[in-house]
Amino acid sequence: MNKTKNQYINREISWLMFNDRVLQESADKNVPLIERLRFLGIFSNNLDEFFKVRYATIKRIVLAGKKGKSALGGEKAKDLLAEITKIVIEQQSKSLVIHGDIEKELEGEGIFLINEKEVSESQAKFVKNYFIEKVSPLLMTIVLNDLNQFPLLKDTEAYLAIKMVLSETEKDQKNQRTRKIRYALIEIPQGTDRFVVLPSEGNKDYIIILDDLIRFCLDRIFPMFEYESIYAHMIKITRDAELDIDNDLSKTFIEKISSSVQGRKISDPVRFVYDKGIGRDTLEFLKGKMGIKDTDSVIPGGRYHNRRDYMSFPSLGRQDLMYEKITPLPVKGLSLEGSLLERIAEKDYLMYAPYHTFSYIIKFLREAALDPKVKSIKITVYRLAKNSQVAASLINAVKNGKKVTMQIELRARFDEEANINYAEELQAEGVKLIFGVPGLKVHSKICVIEREEGDLIKRYGFISTGNFNESTAKIYTDYTLFTANEAILKELKIVFDFFETTYKIYKYKHLIVSPHYTKSLFKKFIDNEIQSAKLGRDAYIKIKMNSFTSYEMVDKLYEASRAGVKIQLIIRGVCCLIPGVEGMSENIEAISIVDKFLEHPRVFIFSNEGNPKIYISSADWMTRNLDNRVEVGCPIYDEDIKQELLETFEISWSDNVKARIFDREQKNIYKKNELPKLRSQFAIYDYYLNKLNSKKLEI
Repeated sequence: MNKTKNQYINREISWLMFNDRVLQESADKNVPLIERLRFLGIFSNNLDEFFKVRYATIKRIVLAGKKGKSALGGEKAKDLLAEITKIVIEQQSKSLVIHGDIEKELEGEGIFLINEKEVSESQAKFVKNYFIEKVSPLLMTIVLNDLNQFPLLKDTEAYLAIKMVLSETEKDQKNQRTRKIRYALIEIPQGTDRFVVLPSEGNKDYIIILDDLIRFCLDRIFPMFEYESIYAHMIKITRDAELDIDNDLSKTFIEKISSSVQGRKISDPVRFVYDKGIGRDTLEFLKGKMGIKDTDSVIPGGRYHNRRDYMSFPSLGRQDLMYEKITPLPVKGLSLEGSLLERIAEKDYLMYAPYHTFSYIIKFLREAALDPKVKSIKITVYRLAKNSQVAASLINAVKNGKKVTMQIELRARFDEEANINYAEELQAEGVKLIFGVPGLKVHSKICVIEREEGDLIKRYGFISTGNFNESTAKIYTDYTLFTANEAILKELKIVFDFFETTYKIYKYKHLIVSPHYTKSLFKKFIDNEIQSAKLGRDAYIKIKMNSFTSYEMVDKLYEASRAGVKIQLIIRGVCCLIPGVEGMSENIEAISIVDKFLEHPRVFIFSNEGNPKIYISSADWMTRNLDNRVEVGCPIYDEDIKQELLETFEISWSDNVKARIFDREQKNIYKKNELPKLRSQFAIYDYYLNKLNSKKLEI
């Protein structure tokens, strides 16, 4: 067998297995029923993004005539496309079965999803009025037969493919009379809800999907055609989402990114999904008109596409069918009343969202904006919320005379347009914008402010593993360190200097900064553990990341395992490393946790001969994070916070409810043992609640 196949899991296949873990959540009867539907939506949304990015990249390799061995884990690119399509078809079939099961269980709860054939007489009037008032004005309908050019279908939007068999006849190619056929497309409008809640009847709630509401009203859309029969089946295409940035020196960087985003709208299709009940003649007509080729992934699906919309399935007031909302906790010793800066000047504090409230980030920026002694704020931005309080706080700071510098990443995947809009707004308000480093994305999550205190300039700041986004902070788990440690903050300032003078490479004593130092320093830490193990001393490595795809770092952990270093990995998504293989990785264990919240922190813990060396970071161990991005890893020096990180890692590692085991077979087997059940996300909330309630004196 190929050596590469023996050593690594293919990145794309591992990603599909991660999405299969998401699908497992939709099948788990211990997950509240409406949440299970929402996990189906996440599964579908993830798959859309996978085809836009990863599948599209492999397709480009195929079209370029490359086999792509080194980049694709030893798989020939064309064979890999076929394998991906096979797995996706299997997963889609599984998801349809799960969807059917959930619908039956919803009916048991008095919630009925009905189609156009199940609309009662009493509901028909409501449905027709709803169509006339809210749907019809938004409909885009195109009759296809006589068009010289097939219309450009929007990426991942759902369409109803219409076939009408008319009453009149025409001659076919054999000169025989046959019924006229007319084809049309109806774009499912985005300006209204996908799920239409109908009036309740007794104790029963009824919902009709917008697609079926349109089907019910087809006679109101095509009254000009005398048809004997009409058919409507869903189709969807996914387009290549890679940005092709031109080299026109006359354009600003914003203009180049904006132009590239617009280019996505006409990029090549990479996936065509259709209702498997569609007629063969209709399918072939559409494929021929759209130029769908063998290199595209053609996937038969169910009656409904864009199941990502299930992420917004109506709650119907049924709190019993959803996760109980948690109340974010305060950080012990760090009040939102009074001055945050005064408390942070005394010691470091760690915020762990969503267990802790994200309000500390906003409070920090608001205080800096108003404090007369604060002279400057520098911050990196990757993804902002739709109505960002972070952005509002920075504008407020400018209006109060502060010098505000923001490094905003215009190439943040699928947030490019939003970031362009924010960039233009902030620039107009007087924020100084930096657009990163040529050839490097800026993925670091850092902020530093400078404050006059007497004759000195005192710095305060925060370093995070996640985005400064108050919306995602409710569902993503992430660490943020608030600190006034001058050694760390002086180096954060140097990172911002690097953004503005990219020709100069700085050295750091404390931070771990990509692309120049992350890989080499982590290798050094691993070598230290290897040396300790060879000397018979305690040696371990504990890592929590989103994804692990760097073969170079995989090989380094294999080396550590062979030396006897005990390694524990918690990897949410892709993991190319194969644990537990004798002679290669027998000292490595790896799990993945998929649950209520999306696991997002990056934490690195090294035994360091009994004095643990701990870092939080914005970087996963992926080639892009190590070599092609600006990332920042921060050491944890506060002993209490070190202990907190060790304890929360241990809680996650002990999960025997939502943890799945990584192995070569990638079967996503749940981690089970005889210990009392421990669901880590719930246990971590209790951990912080207990810390608040403990009688230990606050520092």
